[in-house]
Amino acid sequence: MNILLVKLSSLGDVVHAMPAVQDMRRALPQARIDWVVERGFAPLVERCAGVARPIPCELRKWRKAPLARDTRREWREFRADLQRQAYDAVIDLQGLTKSALVARVARLSATGKRYALANRTEGSSYEAPTRWVAHESFEIAPHTHAVQRSRELCARALGYAVQEALRFGLHARDASRQAALPDALGVRAGGEVAFIHGTSRDDKLWPEAHWLALGRRLIESGNRIVLPHGGGEEEARSHRIASGLGSGAQVWPRMPLDALTDRLAACAGAVGVDSGLSHIAVALDLPHVQIYNFDTAWRTGPLDAMRARQRSVFSAPSPSVDAVWDAWRDVTARTT
Repeated sequence: MNILLVKLSSLGDVVHAMPAVQDMRRALPQARIDWVVERGFAPLVERCAGVARPIPCELRKWRKAPLARDTRREWREFRADLQRQAYDAVIDLQGLTKSALVARVARLSATGKRYALANRTEGSSYEAPTRWVAHESFEIAPHTHAVQRSRELCARALGYAVQEALRFGLHARDASRQAALPDALGVRAGGEVAFIHGTSRDDKLWPEAHWLALGRRLIESGNRIVLPHGGGEEEARSHRIASGLGSGAQVWPRMPLDALTDRLAACAGAVGVDSGLSHIAVALDLPHVQIYNFDTAWRTGPLDAMRARQRSVFSAPSPSVDAVWDAWRDVTARTT
């Protein structure tokens, strides 16, 4: 059976779709699973166990100049690449017009079908064309976690039950480096703890003074702080925090997403705001505390099945340093 998933973006949404792939691998071990994704996120999908072929596209770029010669050429190349394989099932996990377009362009087998969401779920975007091009669409309960929404849609489309076990299947490429690390990392002396402070929305940020206070506690406990960033203001913030923490902190150079994933996987744990990189830390099964200024952790934060190693902390306008520190001590105590 050949299956095509359409989940184009954004980074966190791509990560949240990965457990659906692991479900399909268990239920349909002979299936081939391809995945259409924005080119910038394709290196991450390559690291998702069970994905035979990531198919990169650049719809974000193309729609800025839809009639340009390069756009037309690149679209033709993408369409030819997409149609190399006929699919028995095309599943639109995005629920938007752009993903519906991709699903419609994909080539079906003689008995193939397209599947999609039939409704909007809380906190997620949704556009009607996704169900117009589908042979079957499925209604999902509105108050559903982003991970569970994708899992349920795939299960109903392909006729299997969602199992309780939750796996993302995201692996670092440098397996030797991973093997050298203990399985239960906790707050062991010398372990690197990543501070994932960057996010696409300023109202999701945690105050810099809080990062400094938390960093000092972790350094006193024998850890080192590492600071990934995406450049620009994130890089400047990384340097300000590192400067405030002294020799116990290090700013990472800016690096591609795949290299960043590998580097993060070797950390002892992470503390992060609601962002794509923070969701990668969850998928890597790192001890992790995720910080929320809004009561949306139920939709995108660590699920109950992962509470032994990961925890979300919510408070408005921002969680306190003590609340995050207590959550960190709790998750690391459970993993040591």
